[in-house]
Amino acid sequence: MATELEAEAGPGKKRRVRGMLKLYYGMNEGAREPLDPGDIDGAHFQPEFYLNKLRKECTLAELMESEAEMVKHIRALDSDMQTLVYENYNKFISATDTIRKMKNDFKKMEDEMDCLATNMAAITEFSARISNTLQDQHQQITKLSGVHTLLRKLQFLFELPARLNKCIELEAYGQAVRYYSKARSVLHQYQHMPSFQGIQNDCQKIMSDLAQKLREKFRDAGSSAKDLAQCVELLLQLEEPAEELCDEFLAHAEARLVEDLSALEAEMGAPGSEPLSDILEFTDKGCNCFIGDTCLVIASYQDLFVHRPAARGCDVAQMASAKLVAFVDRLMGRYFTLVERRIRAEKGVGDNSLLVRALDRFHRRLQAVIKLLPTSNIGAEGTEMVVRAARERIRQYLQALQSFYADCLTDVRQSLAAPRLLGKDSANLAELLGTISASILNQIKSVLAYVHLFTAKDITFSNKPYFKGEFCSQGVREGLIVSFIKYICHTARQFCETAGEKGATPPGLLLLLSRLCLDYETSTISYILTLTDEQFLGQDHSPVTLVTVLCAEAREAAQKLLNHYVKVQGLNVSQMLRKSVETRDWINTIEPRNVRAVMKRVVEDITSIDVQVGLLYEEGVRKAHSSDSSKRTFSVYSSSRQQARYAPSYTPSAPIDTNLLSNIQKLFSERIDIFSPVEFNKVSVLTGIIKISLKTFLECVRLRSFGRYGLQQIQVDCQYLQLYLWRFVSDENLVHFLLDEIVGSTAHRCLDPVTMEQSVIEVICERG
Repeated sequence: MATELEAEAGPGKKRRVRGMLKLYYGMNEGAREPLDPGDIDGAHFQPEFYLNKLRKECTLAELMESEAEMVKHIRALDSDMQTLVYENYNKFISATDTIRKMKNDFKKMEDEMDCLATNMAAITEFSARISNTLQDQHQQITKLSGVHTLLRKLQFLFELPARLNKCIELEAYGQAVRYYSKARSVLHQYQHMPSFQGIQNDCQKIMSDLAQKLREKFRDAGSSAKDLAQCVELLLQLEEPAEELCDEFLAHAEARLVEDLSALEAEMGAPGSEPLSDILEFTDKGCNCFIGDTCLVIASYQDLFVHRPAARGCDVAQMASAKLVAFVDRLMGRYFTLVERRIRAEKGVGDNSLLVRALDRFHRRLQAVIKLLPTSNIGAEGTEMVVRAARERIRQYLQALQSFYADCLTDVRQSLAAPRLLGKDSANLAELLGTISASILNQIKSVLAYVHLFTAKDITFSNKPYFKGEFCSQGVREGLIVSFIKYICHTARQFCETAGEKGATPPGLLLLLSRLCLDYETSTISYILTLTDEQFLGQDHSPVTLVTVLCAEAREAAQKLLNHYVKVQGLNVSQMLRKSVETRDWINTIEPRNVRAVMKRVVEDITSIDVQVGLLYEEGVRKAHSSDSSKRTFSVYSSSRQQARYAPSYTPSAPIDTNLLSNIQKLFSERIDIFSPVEFNKVSVLTGIIKISLKTFLECVRLRSFGRYGLQQIQVDCQYLQLYLWRFVSDENLVHFLLDEIVGSTAHRCLDPVTMEQSVIEVICERG
């Protein structure tokens, strides 16, 4: 009875447990609500309860509709079930066949296992019978078998000398060594027995002769690599000293490799002469002959002495490796020396592709040696040699750029000298500037294209740290481009130090170079460095020269050149004025009737300079001109001192110190800086030249004494200069002030200061 109650309570208990689990894991959100037995889709559906509920709550029509709806659902479910069965029918059939086949296979396997067990039982029975039959004769058979084996060994030992001689006669040296190696331990063990001792002595003599033959063959220069390997292998099996064999093998290999090096050295040609082949062909010969043979030697040597430690011993392998590394390093050092000599002989600075391809091939073939012998230092040495070649190439290209720049300057000098020889006024500086700027820029671009080959992606050494970093920043940018720009600026500054020397720089060249440096400061330096940085995007973060620093240096050079140009042109004009003052007798001169020729020449030169400067520089800013700029007159009594110096109303009893009045006037005059830096425009340049010229004129006048007509001649000359020079300067008052000083100083140095009428002066100047 209790069992039946437990059975009835079992499903309910399980249901409660399942509900509690669903509630715990959140699988039944409505678990707190009572379970609905009328839910036809629920797990707790009760048909009787559902039917009773329908009968109570629904009308007959509703019951009919519910029945139709339920029938519809039943048919849909049946249809879905049929579809599911049809879709998986093939799987069901396949599974059925597989199960049937497995039953058949297992049945066959059981039959075979039964047969096998029967056979094993029969074999065991037969084996037991044989063992019982032969048990008495087993020990005797074993003893006889041992005796037979021993007799065969003794027969082999007694026949060994004859066999060895036969093998040597047939040149089957390997077979002879194998025979002897097989019997050597036995002969050594029983050498105290006379019969065995005789056999051992005969064998040792035969093998000694064989070892001698192998050594002769080993030393033969005509032996192939296979023969050499066989000789070394057999000699090592004959327990010949491994160190001696290593030395002999390397000596034999060195003879061949030295021949390759000698052939390469012959390709270099006689000292001082051109090489017999280009750099790429030279490298190919070195790689194909020397590097190829070196790889063969290394591979053969390692196969014989290094890669068989089990047969040779670890000590032999270490000793052999050390000897090989020293041997390869020594010969590769000689090879590197030859290659570097050949690279240094490559003086052409045109297309760089042959050299880069040669270095790439050299570096690429060197990797084979490095792979065979990783403990050697030749990899680092080879890479360093490529780096040195690249540095040397950059140095050569820098020298080529400097030489090209010097040639451009020589061409400009010749172009500036040609118009004078042909009777022309001047060369077109603007065209010369455009030509030299374009030529230098194109040359820089060409050089950048040449050195860019070192960093091409298909070049094996371009992925080295040096070529990714230092080569780009410190080599190309700093060592080549920045150094060349600094060279241009340095050369420009040097031109400012040649004044007064024989073969001094032409003024036109100074002006052109000043404009060139100014253009570099304005745009060219930035463009060149941007172009360089775009092509050589290095990973080196070392400090580099800033663009602003180079631009400041270029502007400083341009300023110095322009200042020097003004100084040179001012001194040229001053030289004419100084000679015209010093070579004339101003006391006994005649009454002036014309403007002196030197003044006309001064105006012509200033006009020519104005045209020359205007070709390269802008006009500049001028102060407003007065309407009577060309009509100003110069009096011996300038400004406030006019009535104080030579006026007849002043009596001798009350003399006035004219020097004091002159100095007082200068205190209130604006100071003129004669050698002040000029600006980068035409007006400033001409103003500086005219200041130097007129200041020289003034100082020369102060050193001379004048008569009446000398004073009047200076008046005429200054009036003529005023007519033309005011239009060249930034401030016409500057010209007027200096010319006024010249006339005033002349009057002060005059013995009979009688001036010429202004109308007469104007007539003379207009006629001049």
